[in-house]
Amino acid sequence: METPLRLEVIVASVRPGRFAPVVADWFLRTARADDRFDIGVIDLLQTPLPVDLADTPEVAAYRERLSAADAFVVITSEYNHGYPAALKTALDTAKHEWRAKPIAFVGYGGLSGGLRAIEQLRQVVAEVHMVSIRESVSFHQAKRAFDADGETRDGAAVDAAQRLLRQLAWWATHLRTARSADPYPG
Repeated sequence: METPLRLEVIVASVRPGRFAPVVADWFLRTARADDRFDIGVIDLLQTPLPVDLADTPEVAAYRERLSAADAFVVITSEYNHGYPAALKTALDTAKHEWRAKPIAFVGYGGLSGGLRAIEQLRQVVAEVHMVSIRESVSFHQAKRAFDADGETRDGAAVDAAQRLLRQLAWWATHLRTARSADPYPG
């Protein structure tokens, strides 16, 4: 079997009392059932990235993790029709490490289910030369979508997660091969 794809799951919310761990844990259980991936978690609450984008030892370690990854999934809330500021800092802290790699999104929130944040993120990741996976997962009224054990009966989200993982694996496999054979010219 080929080396598993290194997938880094980025948990974007850093707010006190955040709902992100519930959504992230659900997605991680789903993704870990797929043996195509070796999965790590970058929780921005525990990842000290300076907002002035200064180089620090923590930034160097963060960039190394990004560099070693084949693919990314962002778990993002939606605040005021946008994505969290900590995520913008996380994206801007690196440059070459993102290039020619796929990224997918799991959004959650109120009525929009994080979709407005995801659409904004698609524009940003294109500027750092990433491939945005078409399929996304969205939880509308997220706190109502999960039971006390962190499980969901949202069939559309469960199906979307499976499609997202299939598409992500395809892109990650082909882009890893392409980067190895011919480094990205960005």
